Amino acid sequence: MSLIDKYIKGIRFLLPAPFTIAILLTLFTLVLAFVWPETSVNRDLNSLEKTIFILKAWNKGLWDVKGLAFAIQMMLMLLLGHVLAISKPIDKAINKLLPLCRSNAKSAFIVTFLTLLLSWFNWGLGLVFGAIFCKKIIDYASQFSISINAGLIGAAGYSGLMIWHGGISGSSLVKISELGHLTDLAPETVKNRVPDLIDFSNTVFSSMNLVVTCVLIVVLPTIMYYLGKKTKVMVPKRVLKTKEDKEKTNLIGIEILDHSKFFGWFIGIMMLLFCIYLALSHPATLSFQFINPNYINFTLLAMALVFHQSLIAFIKACEKAVTGTVGILIQFPLYFGIMGVVSEIGIISDLAGYFQNISNELSYPIFTFFSAGLVNFLVPSGGGQWYIQGPLIIQSTVEMGVSLEKSIMAMAYGDQLTNMMQPFWALPLLGITGLKAKDIIPFTLILMLVGLLVFSFALIIF
Repeated sequence: MSLIDKYIKGIRFLLPAPFTIAILLTLFTLVLAFVWPETSVNRDLNSLEKTIFILKAWNKGLWDVKGLAFAIQMMLMLLLGHVLAISKPIDKAINKLLPLCRSNAKSAFIVTFLTLLLSWFNWGLGLVFGAIFCKKIIDYASQFSISINAGLIGAAGYSGLMIWHGGISGSSLVKISELGHLTDLAPETVKNRVPDLIDFSNTVFSSMNLVVTCVLIVVLPTIMYYLGKKTKVMVPKRVLKTKEDKEKTNLIGIEILDHSKFFGWFIGIMMLLFCIYLALSHPATLSFQFINPNYINFTLLAMALVFHQSLIAFIKACEKAVTGTVGILIQFPLYFGIMGVVSEIGIISDLAGYFQNISNELSYPIFTFFSAGLVNFLVPSGGGQWYIQGPLIIQSTVEMGVSLEKSIMAMAYGDQLTNMMQPFWALPLLGITGLKAKDIIPFTLILMLVGLLVFSFALIIF
């Protein structure tokens, strides 16, 4: 058994399904809260009263209205990005690019470059685009007897998860740009010391993140090109394509609007124009304060309508894409429940005090970066991770006088780094391409090592 095979077996042995992990983390948190040293909030409670107090805190967090709103926002961001990726214009664009992919190295370079760019815009779009592009290259190579390494191309299609959390759809970054979110998430002791919001000019478009993003967009495709020159290649087995039956519908009355390409396209264009108006009319346009989760989702919805044209085509695309959002829907409330418990019991405050004692202004962002990478194995969702790790970061940075923006970016970098080792988000790509995790991980691990150097140096230099 190869080292990669042993790694995959170890991951499968140690890490169950993400929902199971969320359940186990919940149980662990409940037990931890019960045995945690007494604080002012639970000092005078007996065992039964303490148990009830903990369960009430968990239930309160579980159904937190603002948390559930966050979950819906993230679901829509993934759903609409997926819907865009499977639209006809995207499909046509990929088909036009295929003649350029006549070698293993060129294919790896082009897929990596485009996947990174699209993932920076929207991670759902980038992930599905990368998967579809990879599948089409494999089919194209088999048709024209082009030797490629399918695992390398698959890794290229997954590379966007190395850049997504520093992009426009990064879960933590879009939420902290929303008025009042930081205050809602912050522990009571520091609520009055956190800003109302942190706009994109200080995160996505900060000098540190722009340098990191540009370096990754240049270096990662170059490395994949080099690997494409050195890896073993073969002509993929040809897969017979099945023809899709087109539905013939007899339209009755107003049903014509459902299928009208002009109507859907017109609605989408009007929405896009309104998006432009919202951006230009905002009093803080230059600092990108108009960008928040709702604005991003509204823009994605408008673009999806334009790309699919008819409303019925848009809905059918949504039906295909919605299964990918199940994880967010069912897991996020459990993360909110965990956050509710650790906040009420005082665990966050105690941990914040501990990290303050062992860190300084230079080391804390680095520590946050590495800890976020580890947490990502247990909480593969960036949004869920922010809800669990965010309160601790907020309290620690405020009390230490460390840059909150930089510490949040450090968490984002750590989250996206270990995506290259965490196969959860690779499942859609593996399903579309027919590849196995062991096919892509040897190459994604190389990307992760490169990212480790880039992120670490950036956090030290800036």
